[in-house]
Amino acid sequence: MTAAPTIAGWRHVSSGKVRELYVPADTADVAGATELLLVASDRVSAYDFALEPPIPGKGELLTRLSRFWFTQLGDVPNHLLAPSATSTPVPESVAARAMHVMPLTMFPVECVVRGYLVGSGWAEYRQSGSVCGVPLPAGLTEGDRLPEPIYTPAYKAPQGEHDENISYERTVELVGEDVAATLRDLSLHVYAEAAAIALQRGVVIADTKFEFGHDAAGQIRIGDEVLTSDSSRYWDARATGAGDRTESFDKQIVRNWLSDHWDKQGTPPVLPDEIVERTAARYRELIERLGA
Repeated sequence: MTAAPTIAGWRHVSSGKVRELYVPADTADVAGATELLLVASDRVSAYDFALEPPIPGKGELLTRLSRFWFTQLGDVPNHLLAPSATSTPVPESVAARAMHVMPLTMFPVECVVRGYLVGSGWAEYRQSGSVCGVPLPAGLTEGDRLPEPIYTPAYKAPQGEHDENISYERTVELVGEDVAATLRDLSLHVYAEAAAIALQRGVVIADTKFEFGHDAAGQIRIGDEVLTSDSSRYWDARATGAGDRTESFDKQIVRNWLSDHWDKQGTPPVLPDEIVERTAARYRELIERLGA
């Protein structure tokens, strides 16, 4: 993995599969910070691995998408900070792929909402007729729109480990009844609102995942990214209506290539140039479609 860039006024504290986290240079650690800088790299991940090579421009595109959706979803609190006279400046060199945010205490739950039957949900439905314990009508086929969106949370495992699908009851055990209900209701609300906006622009959001935390005052906010091509499945609405779910605007191109060329043992193979270029092009097209 390429070393995190040095950013004037900020100190690097941790790396994720895709993002780098910084605190102000005069702050000891995240626990003592009142502001953070979340910088998206061009790295791409799949099946819990960071892949090579990166997707050119991906970090800027993902950041642009998150900012777009945070603006569209103004009725839901998020972690963005408005610049002020006392905030640490964000250098122009990273501004396009950086989000200046407040620290949140994150809940250990990935809030997944599925509007269509695809991916691991389709595999589970074929075996049990349900998805993450949520029963669904018989006779559905891959890619079908669900009668209504369903909330299927996952336990957010420590970095390097696999997330685990969990029941709603388990989320109550993890975060308490009131918070569990709030996370569920907010997730379904955000998905419904975003899906309607996207559909007006000819794009289907098949599924997505959110992460929430609370600020120092206890306010629950969306954190990390929101509705990006990394955290969501985006489809072309016209193709979807005709039964074609291959016209995606996300990293499904990468997943499909890996599934065909890797047995998920050991180190993933290097992505060919053609896959990198196609993925970058689809990311850019989604930005254009949404008007982000």
